[in-house]
Amino acid sequence: MDGTYKLLPYGISDYTQIKTENLYIVDKTAYLKRMEDAGYFLFLIRPRRFGKSLFLTMMEAYYDIEKKDRFEVLFGDTYVGKHPTGLQNQFQVLRLDFSKPGGTAEELENKVNGYLDIVYSNFVKKYAKYYPDDYEGRFFRLTSTSDRINYVHEAFHQYDVKSYLIVDEYDNFTNNVLSQHGEAVYHAMTHAEGFYRELFKKFKGSFDRILMMGVSPVTMDDVTSGYNIATALTLEKKFNEMLGFSEEEVREMIRYYNGQGAFSIDEEETIRAMKPWYDGYCFSEFREVQGHHVFNPDMVLYYLKNYQMNGEPPVEMVDPNTKTDYAKLDRVVRLDKIDGDRKGVLLEVADRGYTYGSVKRSFPAHQLTDPNMFKSLLFYYGMVTIKGMRGASSILGIPNNNVREQYFNYLLVEYNQIKTIDLSALTESYDAAALDGDWRGMMEYICRQYHDTTSVRSLIEGERNLQGFMNAMLTLNPYYLVRPEVELNHGYCDFFLLPDMIRFPDIRHSYIIELKYLPVTATDEQVRQQWEEAVRQIQGYGQGEVVRHLTDSTDLHLIVVQMKGYNLIRLEEVSPL
Repeated sequence: MDGTYKLLPYGISDYTQIKTENLYIVDKTAYLKRMEDAGYFLFLIRPRRFGKSLFLTMMEAYYDIEKKDRFEVLFGDTYVGKHPTGLQNQFQVLRLDFSKPGGTAEELENKVNGYLDIVYSNFVKKYAKYYPDDYEGRFFRLTSTSDRINYVHEAFHQYDVKSYLIVDEYDNFTNNVLSQHGEAVYHAMTHAEGFYRELFKKFKGSFDRILMMGVSPVTMDDVTSGYNIATALTLEKKFNEMLGFSEEEVREMIRYYNGQGAFSIDEEETIRAMKPWYDGYCFSEFREVQGHHVFNPDMVLYYLKNYQMNGEPPVEMVDPNTKTDYAKLDRVVRLDKIDGDRKGVLLEVADRGYTYGSVKRSFPAHQLTDPNMFKSLLFYYGMVTIKGMRGASSILGIPNNNVREQYFNYLLVEYNQIKTIDLSALTESYDAAALDGDWRGMMEYICRQYHDTTSVRSLIEGERNLQGFMNAMLTLNPYYLVRPEVELNHGYCDFFLLPDMIRFPDIRHSYIIELKYLPVTATDEQVRQQWEEAVRQIQGYGQGEVVRHLTDSTDLHLIVVQMKGYNLIRLEEVSPL
């Protein structure tokens, strides 16, 4: 390692800093022309930690008239540097980041106005030379935020200035108010004479071009009529891969660092390791999503940074700093205690891995009670993604293991409210199952915990209850990629525990688990027939060529679990054919 390669920009979202310090960057500049062609007033929604801020700082650097002399340094080696659009460095750019103002609902208006005073003051100082000599002094003699904003906007027209407004996290503080303080406070802010709606009215007709990015479209619907008719790019197929990394972009990064001697890792193995955790996001309604999904960029950088520093993959596949905590998901579910089957939607997705629905391009806050709207909100938050189409409906599925863990963490919190689950004992049983082949302790513990949380039946009834509980518990096992409902040898097994050999090469055992449920009224004959059917099924799964390939270096165990009501009645390993 000679230290001459470009460092990874992990945690850095400032384009100018990345280019100035010669850090590695994935070139997304080809999308600038597409955005110019799409319209003058644009919206784009993406989940958190998906490269929005970096893209917006890149746009600011490209369009800012004050960076004209640095164009070659900042863009000379990029696509747009070789194919400039003609609008480069033509604008005075105002960039707002509404993740910065904070405070209680009562403090919020003052906090936002204070932030706007700072940003507009810096803007005036930066571009004062393009105006008459008294321009800056007159601005600072004004005392109200509203008057200062109006003064700057009026100067655009008076002096024929080209202006570009870029807004990052435009929905941040309003979403926080909505989740923490309820719909009534939010409604007052965004409707009638609410200050947020009034703020967006000031943008109307003031800027030549506007781009806003955020996490959810709720605020968009409530304020756009007060600001201007905008073009939503979120679901447009031309912009599906604008943020996030395609597989080829990840491969190019691996090749670069292998070639520079930063590390030496197998490209195919690395892609196989990252895909289940970081890939799988698709933001457009393709009928066939293969080839259109993207990786979470922060997660990819986190993984490769660990390799660069330690020569091995991270112990935790998900960066602890980027996990969505349970409290945020819980607030969305219980939002303002409004009726609506939000919990049922989450449990359906956790249980089946997908749901059907239509992604709404925008919706007002009061419609969040509609379960179909809630599905759209989960999509915008990155908790489900488009997996394809079923007729006119989107198949909305869990994108990857990172998100799957968040669902099951939510379920475990629900279970723990009924009875505390001793996770340390469960962890020890996972060690024994993966390393020693002693699976019985793991399965008996899970079944016992299920029995002891019988009042959890209020969550899901019968077999779905059992399936969801088992899925949540097995997903806590660090040694395996848990695959529910996997097609194996022309059938679908309940759970396939695929060993993560890249992170844990000492795993010696893999598992297929067939889970059978009977109501408490089932007869002995029904119990016997079901067991025989389960044995035939799991022996068939174990014969498949795919299974032999995936478990080649491990001993495969075929486990059948039979439950009657909330009681375990039979648990055995079945010999393969």
